[in-house]
Order: sequence, then structure tokens, then C-alpha cells
Amino acid sequence: MTVFTLFLLERRTNVSRKNLKTKPFEIDWTAVDAASLADVPDEDSPELTATEFAELRPVSEMLPGLGLGKQRITIMLDEAVVQAYKAKAGGRGYQTLINDTLRRALEADSVKEALREVIREELHRA
Repeated sequence: MTVFTLFLLERRTNVSRKNLKTKPFEIDWTAVDAASLADVPDEDSPELTATEFAELRPVSEMLPGLGLGKQRITIMLDEAVVQAYKAKAGGRGYQTLINDTLRRALEADSVKEALREVIREELHRA
């Protein structure tokens, strides 16, 4: 038999409610509601010491590549601009497209400025 055949046979097992054997149990919900989480020991998450707490650093400081250097801002754009980018992106990712456009504009400006500087140097030599 193949694994798939065994899988199909296993799925045919009758698991109707009447075939399941359950043990009735009672829960004192009043006691559960009255209990405080502070009363429950948690060995997996011990309290931080003062030294450990003082050594904590923001995630962005510990993992600088994680934030990708982006900053959340609020910006007012023309509705036509937003709609055009949403249409171009298919509804999702339009903010990334706007960011890419702005980055390319900055890079183009720096290339233009570098080209102007080279032309000035060449004209100055002549």
C-alpha cells in the first residue's frame, strides 16, 4: 500500500460523536475567573532582573536591517495621484511604488548634479 492509500483509509475512520468516548468533567468557572495570572508560575518566562531590564535595546537598534530604513509619515497627495498609483499597483503596494518613484527622482537629481559638475570642470579647463 502507498502512503496515499493509507491516508485515504485513515480518513474513512468513523469519528461521529456517538463513537467518541468522552469523560464528563466539571470546571469551577468561578474559581477560574477569580484566579490571577500573577498567581500562576511561568517557568518559561521568568521576570527580568533590573540589570537585564537596563540592557534592553530597541529592535531597530539591535537589528538595523529589519526596519529597512523606512519611516512612517503622513503626507497629503492629490487624489488623482493616489488613484493612478493604486491602479498601477493593482490596489496593493501603491505606497511602495510612490516610494520607488521618489527614490528614482532623488537619484536622477544627484546624477544631474554630478553631470553638471563634470561639465563645469571641463569648461573650466578649456
